Amino acid sequence: MKIGLFGYGKMGRMIEGIALARGHRITAKIDIGNRTEIDFSQIDLAIDFSAPEAAVSNIRLALEQGIPVVSGTTGWLENYQEIVDYCKEVNGSFLYASNFSLGVNLFFALNSRLARMIGPHKNYQVSIEEIHHTQKQDAPSGTAITLAEGILKETDYKGWSLGEANTSEIPITSKRVGDHAGTHIVDYDGPVDQIRIKHTAHSREGFAEGAVIAAEWLLNRKGVFSMQDVLNLG
Repeated sequence: MKIGLFGYGKMGRMIEGIALARGHRITAKIDIGNRTEIDFSQIDLAIDFSAPEAAVSNIRLALEQGIPVVSGTTGWLENYQEIVDYCKEVNGSFLYASNFSLGVNLFFALNSRLARMIGPHKNYQVSIEEIHHTQKQDAPSGTAITLAEGILKETDYKGWSLGEANTSEIPITSKRVGDHAGTHIVDYDGPVDQIRIKHTAHSREGFAEGAVIAAEWLLNRKGVFSMQDVLNLG
């Protein structure tokens, strides 16, 4: 597979190494200012790990050229429906995940199942904490938001809030520490006990590997997908 990379920071370089090791080719590295030089005829699929402010234009550009897109950029999801609609309009292929780690996506499934089980028990108050490296631009993380959305679907909570929240909202705490790869904690606190699930990434390689696996899965498919589809967790 010939892959074009949107964004060539730490994650882009890590994806490149894993893709090459799995027998793929990197035929374009797309950074700010050089998009007009890209020969899309030499790209089978684009993987987008760019900046939040560039994600929408990057994704639309690739879809416009008939190129499937796997995106892991977070911080732009207010425009997610716009991309979904455009992908359907052009009969394209698009897969977004807030986190491509296979373990994290299993964690998402566990989170939803736990929320469904605890939902009827109103004496528990849920909270989410996420810890990432100091260079991460968005807060809360896309992964924390996905966790919150999974809980909202299964409970009576009305939304989430960064920091303090009222009793109808899920409070999310964001911490930025050194070169931390990523930790997510979901707590249910009750008057007599606490239930906690936690995922800790030991490195970012799992994110990069998952993105390449998602790209392999998406090629030759049409539609809008998620990692739940890739892992058959639906």
